[in-house]
Amino acid sequence: MADQLYLTYTLQNYSEENMLRYYEKILRLFPFSRLARNPSTFKVIPVAITEAAVLEIPMPAPMEIDQVLAASKDFANPDSCYRLETWWDLWQFDADWKLTPSRAALVCFGPEFEREDQSHLEIEFGIDAHFLPQPDIPGSLVTIQSNIKSLLKLVHDLDDALPVETRRLWSESGENFSEKLQQALQAAG
Repeated sequence: MADQLYLTYTLQNYSEENMLRYYEKILRLFPFSRLARNPSTFKVIPVAITEAAVLEIPMPAPMEIDQVLAASKDFANPDSCYRLETWWDLWQFDADWKLTPSRAALVCFGPEFEREDQSHLEIEFGIDAHFLPQPDIPGSLVTIQSNIKSLLKLVHDLDDALPVETRRLWSESGENFSEKLQQALQAAG
């Protein structure tokens, strides 16, 4: 069964003063879709994820990062969450392999925002099946490697740009994604 795939970061010396600078780094490094026709959505959520957004605006393609940053700064608050629901291009199988826009979300949590873990930044990559070889689909191993390379390049670029204290790549079920990937590669190989 497919799970959502997440990358979370906890940063050194994270504060209200620097949180949006780190969010900007994620926004500038993320490979936004060149194929997406649907708009992205930017939200500012106060206090906890269960609260209604105080701002929700569509962001037409192509993505204008400066618009997202300006809206973030207008609502800068240590107990807010900044969430850009957007797209990136991944290989997906639908009768044939196609490079297709896939949902993703780029999230920055203010230091006083209520959440289960204490991560500061999060990327939701969509379903983990986009990164796991499917032995029953022809060409899966080679094509999925391209998706994995895109993911790993982004993680490497973010690791270089951020003062990382901890980084975690995990799936919704709580399984360690690297172990899940290794098992899938062994089954495909």
